[in-house]
Amino acid sequence: MLSLGCSKNTVDSESMARLLMNAGFDGTADPDDASVLIVNTCGFIEEARQESIGALRELAELKGKNQLLIAAGCMAQRYGAEVVEWVPGVDGVIGTRRWMDIVPFVRQLRRNKHPEPLYHLPESATTVGLDEKGVLRTAVQGRSAYLKISDGCRRPCAFCAIPQIKGTHVSRPLEAIVAEALALQEAGIQELILIAQDTTDYGHDLGLKNGLSQLLRMITQAAPDIPWIRLMYAYPGYVTDELIETMATSPQILPYVDIPLQHGSRETLKRMRRPANIEWVYGTVEKLRKAMPQLAIRTTFIVGYPGETDAEFAELKQFVRDLAFDRVGAFTYSYEASTPSATVAAQVPEEVKEARRDELMALQQPISLAKNQALVGRTLDVLVEGHGDGISVGRSYRDAPEIDGLVIVPGELPLGEIVPIHIDGAMAYDLTGSPVFSKQSPATSYQLPVTNRQS
Repeated sequence: MLSLGCSKNTVDSESMARLLMNAGFDGTADPDDASVLIVNTCGFIEEARQESIGALRELAELKGKNQLLIAAGCMAQRYGAEVVEWVPGVDGVIGTRRWMDIVPFVRQLRRNKHPEPLYHLPESATTVGLDEKGVLRTAVQGRSAYLKISDGCRRPCAFCAIPQIKGTHVSRPLEAIVAEALALQEAGIQELILIAQDTTDYGHDLGLKNGLSQLLRMITQAAPDIPWIRLMYAYPGYVTDELIETMATSPQILPYVDIPLQHGSRETLKRMRRPANIEWVYGTVEKLRKAMPQLAIRTTFIVGYPGETDAEFAELKQFVRDLAFDRVGAFTYSYEASTPSATVAAQVPEEVKEARRDELMALQQPISLAKNQALVGRTLDVLVEGHGDGISVGRSYRDAPEIDGLVIVPGELPLGEIVPIHIDGAMAYDLTGSPVFSKQSPATSYQLPVTNRQS
């Protein structure tokens, strides 16, 4: 199983792996040892599609006559039969809507020799909510775990194909999520990361008001021994006062939030079909920081969106200066033929997009450095995730896995433990420090045979 793309894809990959292993299959990290090769593809933007196609072609070229190659996931759902045109060696295509049918799909492929590829791409099906029995929505990496609380999206963003790929937003039942959180606590998980396309939309389809706040309170009550709970992917305009209060009053919920704002110009946001109330952003960031003075805010921006003028880009830069976010990701606009943004005539030249991305990241770098320098002299709890060559690396509450910075510490600290670290140095993205004390107890790690490649 090769998992490409985001953490939400990783959850689906590990869920498929569990279903197959429960059905009697053995997992292997070596493709030469596998009778079934599955690539859970990413199809969000062109760069991710090319990575997915490249991975499929590589396996297709090496595939033996008794091996099956399956394209799963987002690119499979979005492009269907085109995937087989791009990679003729693919034997089966299964999309995002019914990945939980992977076991009967594989058995059908193995039972019957298909002269043509087999497709399983039902359009009307949903990915969550209907098949909770025996299908976990978690991905465990070391002592951290991603827990998917919903899937799909009902937002109208003009640049995004996710609603086409995943379908509309569907929330998982409260009791199913809480039960999985409890099981993860019993497994010794130190960090629980709640993910969805839009976590703040959780529960609207279940008739819940402030559903995310309710869910967080239920998780903290049911699993009080999970020390870190991290919230990802909050939608602008839906971070409510109740959510802020819930985060601020629970020691388990980290003072960290990821709010993908996408731009700082009202006119650009209108063309993006995104919330364009800039005043809400200023006001909510102020509320968040007042309630949680140690809060770390991550956001992402798209530069070079169709029609983005020099003046609008200047507004974005001023927005970044004003709000001084802790973490910023900048991405160039990716043309997506099936989205409303593709019909806009005023496409920005590629070289302009790249220059603006570089300029925005150069603007953010001293802000990030200053934020890190302010931590020198403090003691931060750090989740240790690796060591070698005489140093250990881990993350503080300010750092989400794979996308944020690291804390670098001399010596070999116990893997999977949360250790207090005195911060003595700062770089633009990473910190250095020394342990206040260290525990010598070994940590356990739970691994599934899924190879992850982040796009």
